[in-house]
Amino acid sequence: MAYSSFEELDVWQRGTKVAIRVYDVLKGCRDYGLRDQMTRAAVSISSNIAEGAERDSRKEFVRYLHIAKGSAAELRTQVHIAHAVQLITSQQHGEIKEELVIISRKLHKLIESLNKRTSQPKQTT
Repeated sequence: MAYSSFEELDVWQRGTKVAIRVYDVLKGCRDYGLRDQMTRAAVSISSNIAEGAERDSRKEFVRYLHIAKGSAAELRTQVHIAHAVQLITSQQHGEIKEELVIISRKLHKLIESLNKRTSQPKQTT
């Protein structure tokens, strides 16, 4: 997983797109409490990926990826609630939920990949 910037990571790009989508879907929402919770959780996904990527250790990166994964789960719950109280349509619910599931899977795979790298024995020359 060689990359020069977190902006190159597909999971960061997807997280950013979800945040923009959530803002767009909720721009006319007058339930300020749920709207604010959802936008904070949405922004938190890609923000934590970025912050972790800029840390100086793989361990810290993994920690922030776990936080991002938690934010994705939090937002998925809020999307279910927003749909149940008719703040978002069934189509919006389905599209956002599906993307959040993909993001969670990608985060899980990235975490696994990084953990494998730290658990591999160092080669001696």
